Amino acid sequence: MSARRPNILWIVTTQWRARSCGYAGDPDARTPHVDALAARALNFRQAVTPHPFGPFARAALLTGVPSPENGVRDYFDPLPAGARTVAHTLRERGYGTAFFGKWHLARRARDVPLVGEAHARTIVPAAERGGFEVWDGFEGGFLLNDPWLHGFRSAEPEQVRGYQSDVVCGRAAEFLAGETKAERPWFAMVSLEPPHPPYAAPAGEAVPRDPAQVTLRGNVPRGGEVEARARRELAGYLAHIEATDRAIGRHLLPVAERAPTFVVFTSVHGDMHGAHGLFRKGWPHEESVRVPMLVAPPAPVAAADQAWAAGALVSLLDLPRWTQSWAEAPAAVWRRPATAGVQRISMPSVVALPDQCDRQWHGVRTASRKAVWNAEGTPWLLFDLERDPEETTNLVGAPGAAEELVRLTRAMASDSR
Repeated sequence: MSARRPNILWIVTTQWRARSCGYAGDPDARTPHVDALAARALNFRQAVTPHPFGPFARAALLTGVPSPENGVRDYFDPLPAGARTVAHTLRERGYGTAFFGKWHLARRARDVPLVGEAHARTIVPAAERGGFEVWDGFEGGFLLNDPWLHGFRSAEPEQVRGYQSDVVCGRAAEFLAGETKAERPWFAMVSLEPPHPPYAAPAGEAVPRDPAQVTLRGNVPRGGEVEARARRELAGYLAHIEATDRAIGRHLLPVAERAPTFVVFTSVHGDMHGAHGLFRKGWPHEESVRVPMLVAPPAPVAAADQAWAAGALVSLLDLPRWTQSWAEAPAAVWRRPATAGVQRISMPSVVALPDQCDRQWHGVRTASRKAVWNAEGTPWLLFDLERDPEETTNLVGAPGAAEELVRLTRAMASDSR
């Protein structure tokens, strides 16, 4: 193994929940390229987002600091201009840094529609791009086809024809292929909007599934509009997953194979898809807070490390710290990091959009338990994840619940992360 420091590639999707991968056992997910990555990666099966909503999770991911401590409390809050991100840390260690795709942390006017060209063409000032040297992206807009991009190639937004994942991954791969030939290592974050809604939008070469053939979880109510909507939306969602997997395999993974590279694959949050009669995100349930997290080091992973990763209680908050350690290592090798004994999850504020969670909450999760409190501190949810992985029985009022809540509160307070 060369002593040259490794390149580091983050592939960050939006709304891709943990179970919706072939390697995770979803019979409907066609993800051969991500599955191939998983076969040689550490698979963090317990991974969560600290905040199951875009801007809060993105700010936490970039800074390693949870919301609102990182400055993002409201959906419309921008990442503070002075916020220190993983890009600053890597630049100080001699890395080239680049960002591609969806930002979703810029200043946004509340009276501008979130969906459409106006939002997609919002310009992110150079001083507000998180410290990345190269930035080629868009604020948002949820245009899964023909996105508008600006940054190092164009100061003004320019529309690029094609499926968004193909466009963003292709532009990133083209740039990184040149950087791979240079002497200094690079860190790149490729941020993809799919498989975020609108699920009915065309998904590149992928064809939507037959809603009647979609597999539903046992906690999706049957026989009514919830089931019909879940099937209809999952049919499109799965097509976007297939198309995005194809773009990752076509463009990004080949670049990562040209030099020693740590590859991370994850998502900022999941989607309920009808579980408990709910849709979208912001909810504390597993479908919303659990995310895929693969870390593929350049060198083969030991079986003991794979077994450790399967049960480790990790969060998106861990990735900046891990990335710094990879950049500081004398060679491209995996070293098992310290992890917490619990996972903290929360929604810092209510996002007043259709289908989203109706309250502010905070909670704690372990591999076997989850407790959630309302903003004022009253218990809302308590689940036994070992016996009830689909969270069908709220134990808040059950015998022994008060003692269990106290125990989890103490575990959360004693956690140093």
